[in-house]
Amino acid sequence: MPTYEYLCESCGYQFEKMQKMTDERMKVCPECGQALSRLIGAGGGIIIKGNNSSMSNYKNNSSSGQTCCGRDERCDTPPCSDDGVCQR
Repeated sequence: MPTYEYLCESCGYQFEKMQKMTDERMKVCPECGQALSRLIGAGGGIIIKGNNSSMSNYKNNSSSGQTCCGRDERCDTPPCSDDGVCQR
């Protein structure tokens, strides 16, 4: 659910309100009862949590010099599987 930011044109009261995108925008200031303006926000960003993403595994393996399965030497054919388990 997005968070919208509002500013009162009369008293200057500024606040945020979580609303559904389908909810009608607020029009009256809760402090003084005058007209509100909805401000343009920065929007949301993508947050990646955890360390199991392929990008973090690729980054960690390439910078540390280790193989994808954590061994010191490179794997022979077949290489490590997608889940990081050595097929040796």
